[in-house]
Formats: sequence, C-alpha cells, structure tokens
Amino acid sequence: MPHSYFIALLVTLFAGLATAIGSVFAFVFKKDNLKALSVGLGFSAGVMIFLSFSDIIPAASKMLSVTFPAKHSWIVYGGFIIGILIAVLIDYFIPDHINEKELMHPDVVSADKRMQRAGFLMAVAICVHNFPEGMATFLTTSHDLTLGISVGLAIAIHNIPEGIAVALPIYHSTGKKRYATLYAALSGISEPIGAVIGMLLLHFFMPQIMVGVAMAAVAGIMIYISFDTLLPLAKEYGNWHLSMVGIISGMLFIWLSLLLLP
Repeated sequence: MPHSYFIALLVTLFAGLATAIGSVFAFVFKKDNLKALSVGLGFSAGVMIFLSFSDIIPAASKMLSVTFPAKHSWIVYGGFIIGILIAVLIDYFIPDHINEKELMHPDVVSADKRMQRAGFLMAVAICVHNFPEGMATFLTTSHDLTLGISVGLAIAIHNIPEGIAVALPIYHSTGKKRYATLYAALSGISEPIGAVIGMLLLHFFMPQIMVGVAMAAVAGIMIYISFDTLLPLAKEYGNWHLSMVGIISGMLFIWLSLLLLP
C-alpha cells in the first residue's frame, strides 16, 4: 500500500471517530457551554468553503486539463453538480436532521423506548451520511496531504455535534455512558469504510480522469454540508455573530496554513 494511502486512511479514521468526542459533550456540557460549538461549526464551514473553491476545484481543473485542455472547466462544473446531487439525494432519502428540542433540552423529553430508538435511527442515518465524507477525505488526502489534513480536521469538527445527536437520546434513555459512546463512535465508523472503498477504487478501477471528476464532486459535497448542516447548526447553538466569527476564523486559519505549508 502506498504511504500516501496509509496516511489518508489514518486522517479519515480520525475524522470519523470524532463522533465519539461528541458523546463527551453530551455528558458534561450544558446548554450555555454548547455555544462554543457555534464557533467550532462556523470554523469548520469556513475551512470547507474556502478549500473547496481555492484548492480542491483548481486541483481538479488542473488534473483534467491534461486530457481535456478545452473542456476541463465544464467537466469540473459537472462534477461539482454531481457532488451536490449525491448529498441532496442522501439527505432526501435518509435525513439526519437533529431534533433541537432533545439536544438543547434533554430533560423535557421522557427517557423511554422511543427516545432510545431515535438515537439508534440517528446513528444509522449519520452512518449513511458519513460514507461519502470518508471517500471525499481519502481522495483529497491521497492527492494532497496538506489539503487532506485540513479537510479531515474540518469534518472532524462537524462530526462532534453528530456524536452529540446520537449519544444524548441513548444516554438519557438507558443511563449508560458506555452505550452512548459506543453508538456515537459506530456512527462515524462508516467514514473509514468509505475511505477503504475509495482506496480500492482509486488503486484498481478509477482512471485518472475520474479522479479529477471525483475531486470536483468532493467540493460539491463539502459545500452542501456547509450550507445545509454546519451553518444552520452553528446558528442554533449560539447566534449568527458567533457563527461569523467561526467562519472568518476558519477561512483565515486555513489560508494562513496553506501559505506557511506550500
């Protein structure tokens, strides 16, 4: 296995298992403390949006320009739309929207079997949503390590509230932290599974042209995640000003890191 593949798998594993960190927030953080997640989610969205347009799309365009010097921009455009459509279809058939009432006010929801079932279903839904994220992180990291680590960090931050969404209903219905942590961690395990499948496709089946299209699709998926999930949740946890602090900080941080690590 190429060394870049091994590192890409590790980055994706780290991003996926960040859902387990979310379970810790579910146990010890109160509503007011969750405002810190508003900045964190805004930061993650800022990183994803900046990287998508400043690095991932130009990298895909450069890759495809070798084979299609006149049409590569249109192919990248099509790949970007394909990525958005993939994210939309997954979200339509298996929505992962978080019940804000349960998340922010767990005590007002009775700890019964329905709440426990909600946690299990949330874990399954997040599992499905995380699968293409795993492939996206792997493809990006295997192509550009610095860029991939940045993507992995952004996805890890955005996986934390997903872990909260899984752990809270299970913890409050069973009273067992280990069960809540286990299911939160399992909900993120599909990301490294997606990375393994991405590795197999890249190594054995995917021609170079498809790698460029896949990179453009990655950008589309990341943009959709940012605007459909991260920014609305950032506003819910805090307020729009906190979200903006996170967004601008994320963009400036990742821009600076790319300047320092060319």
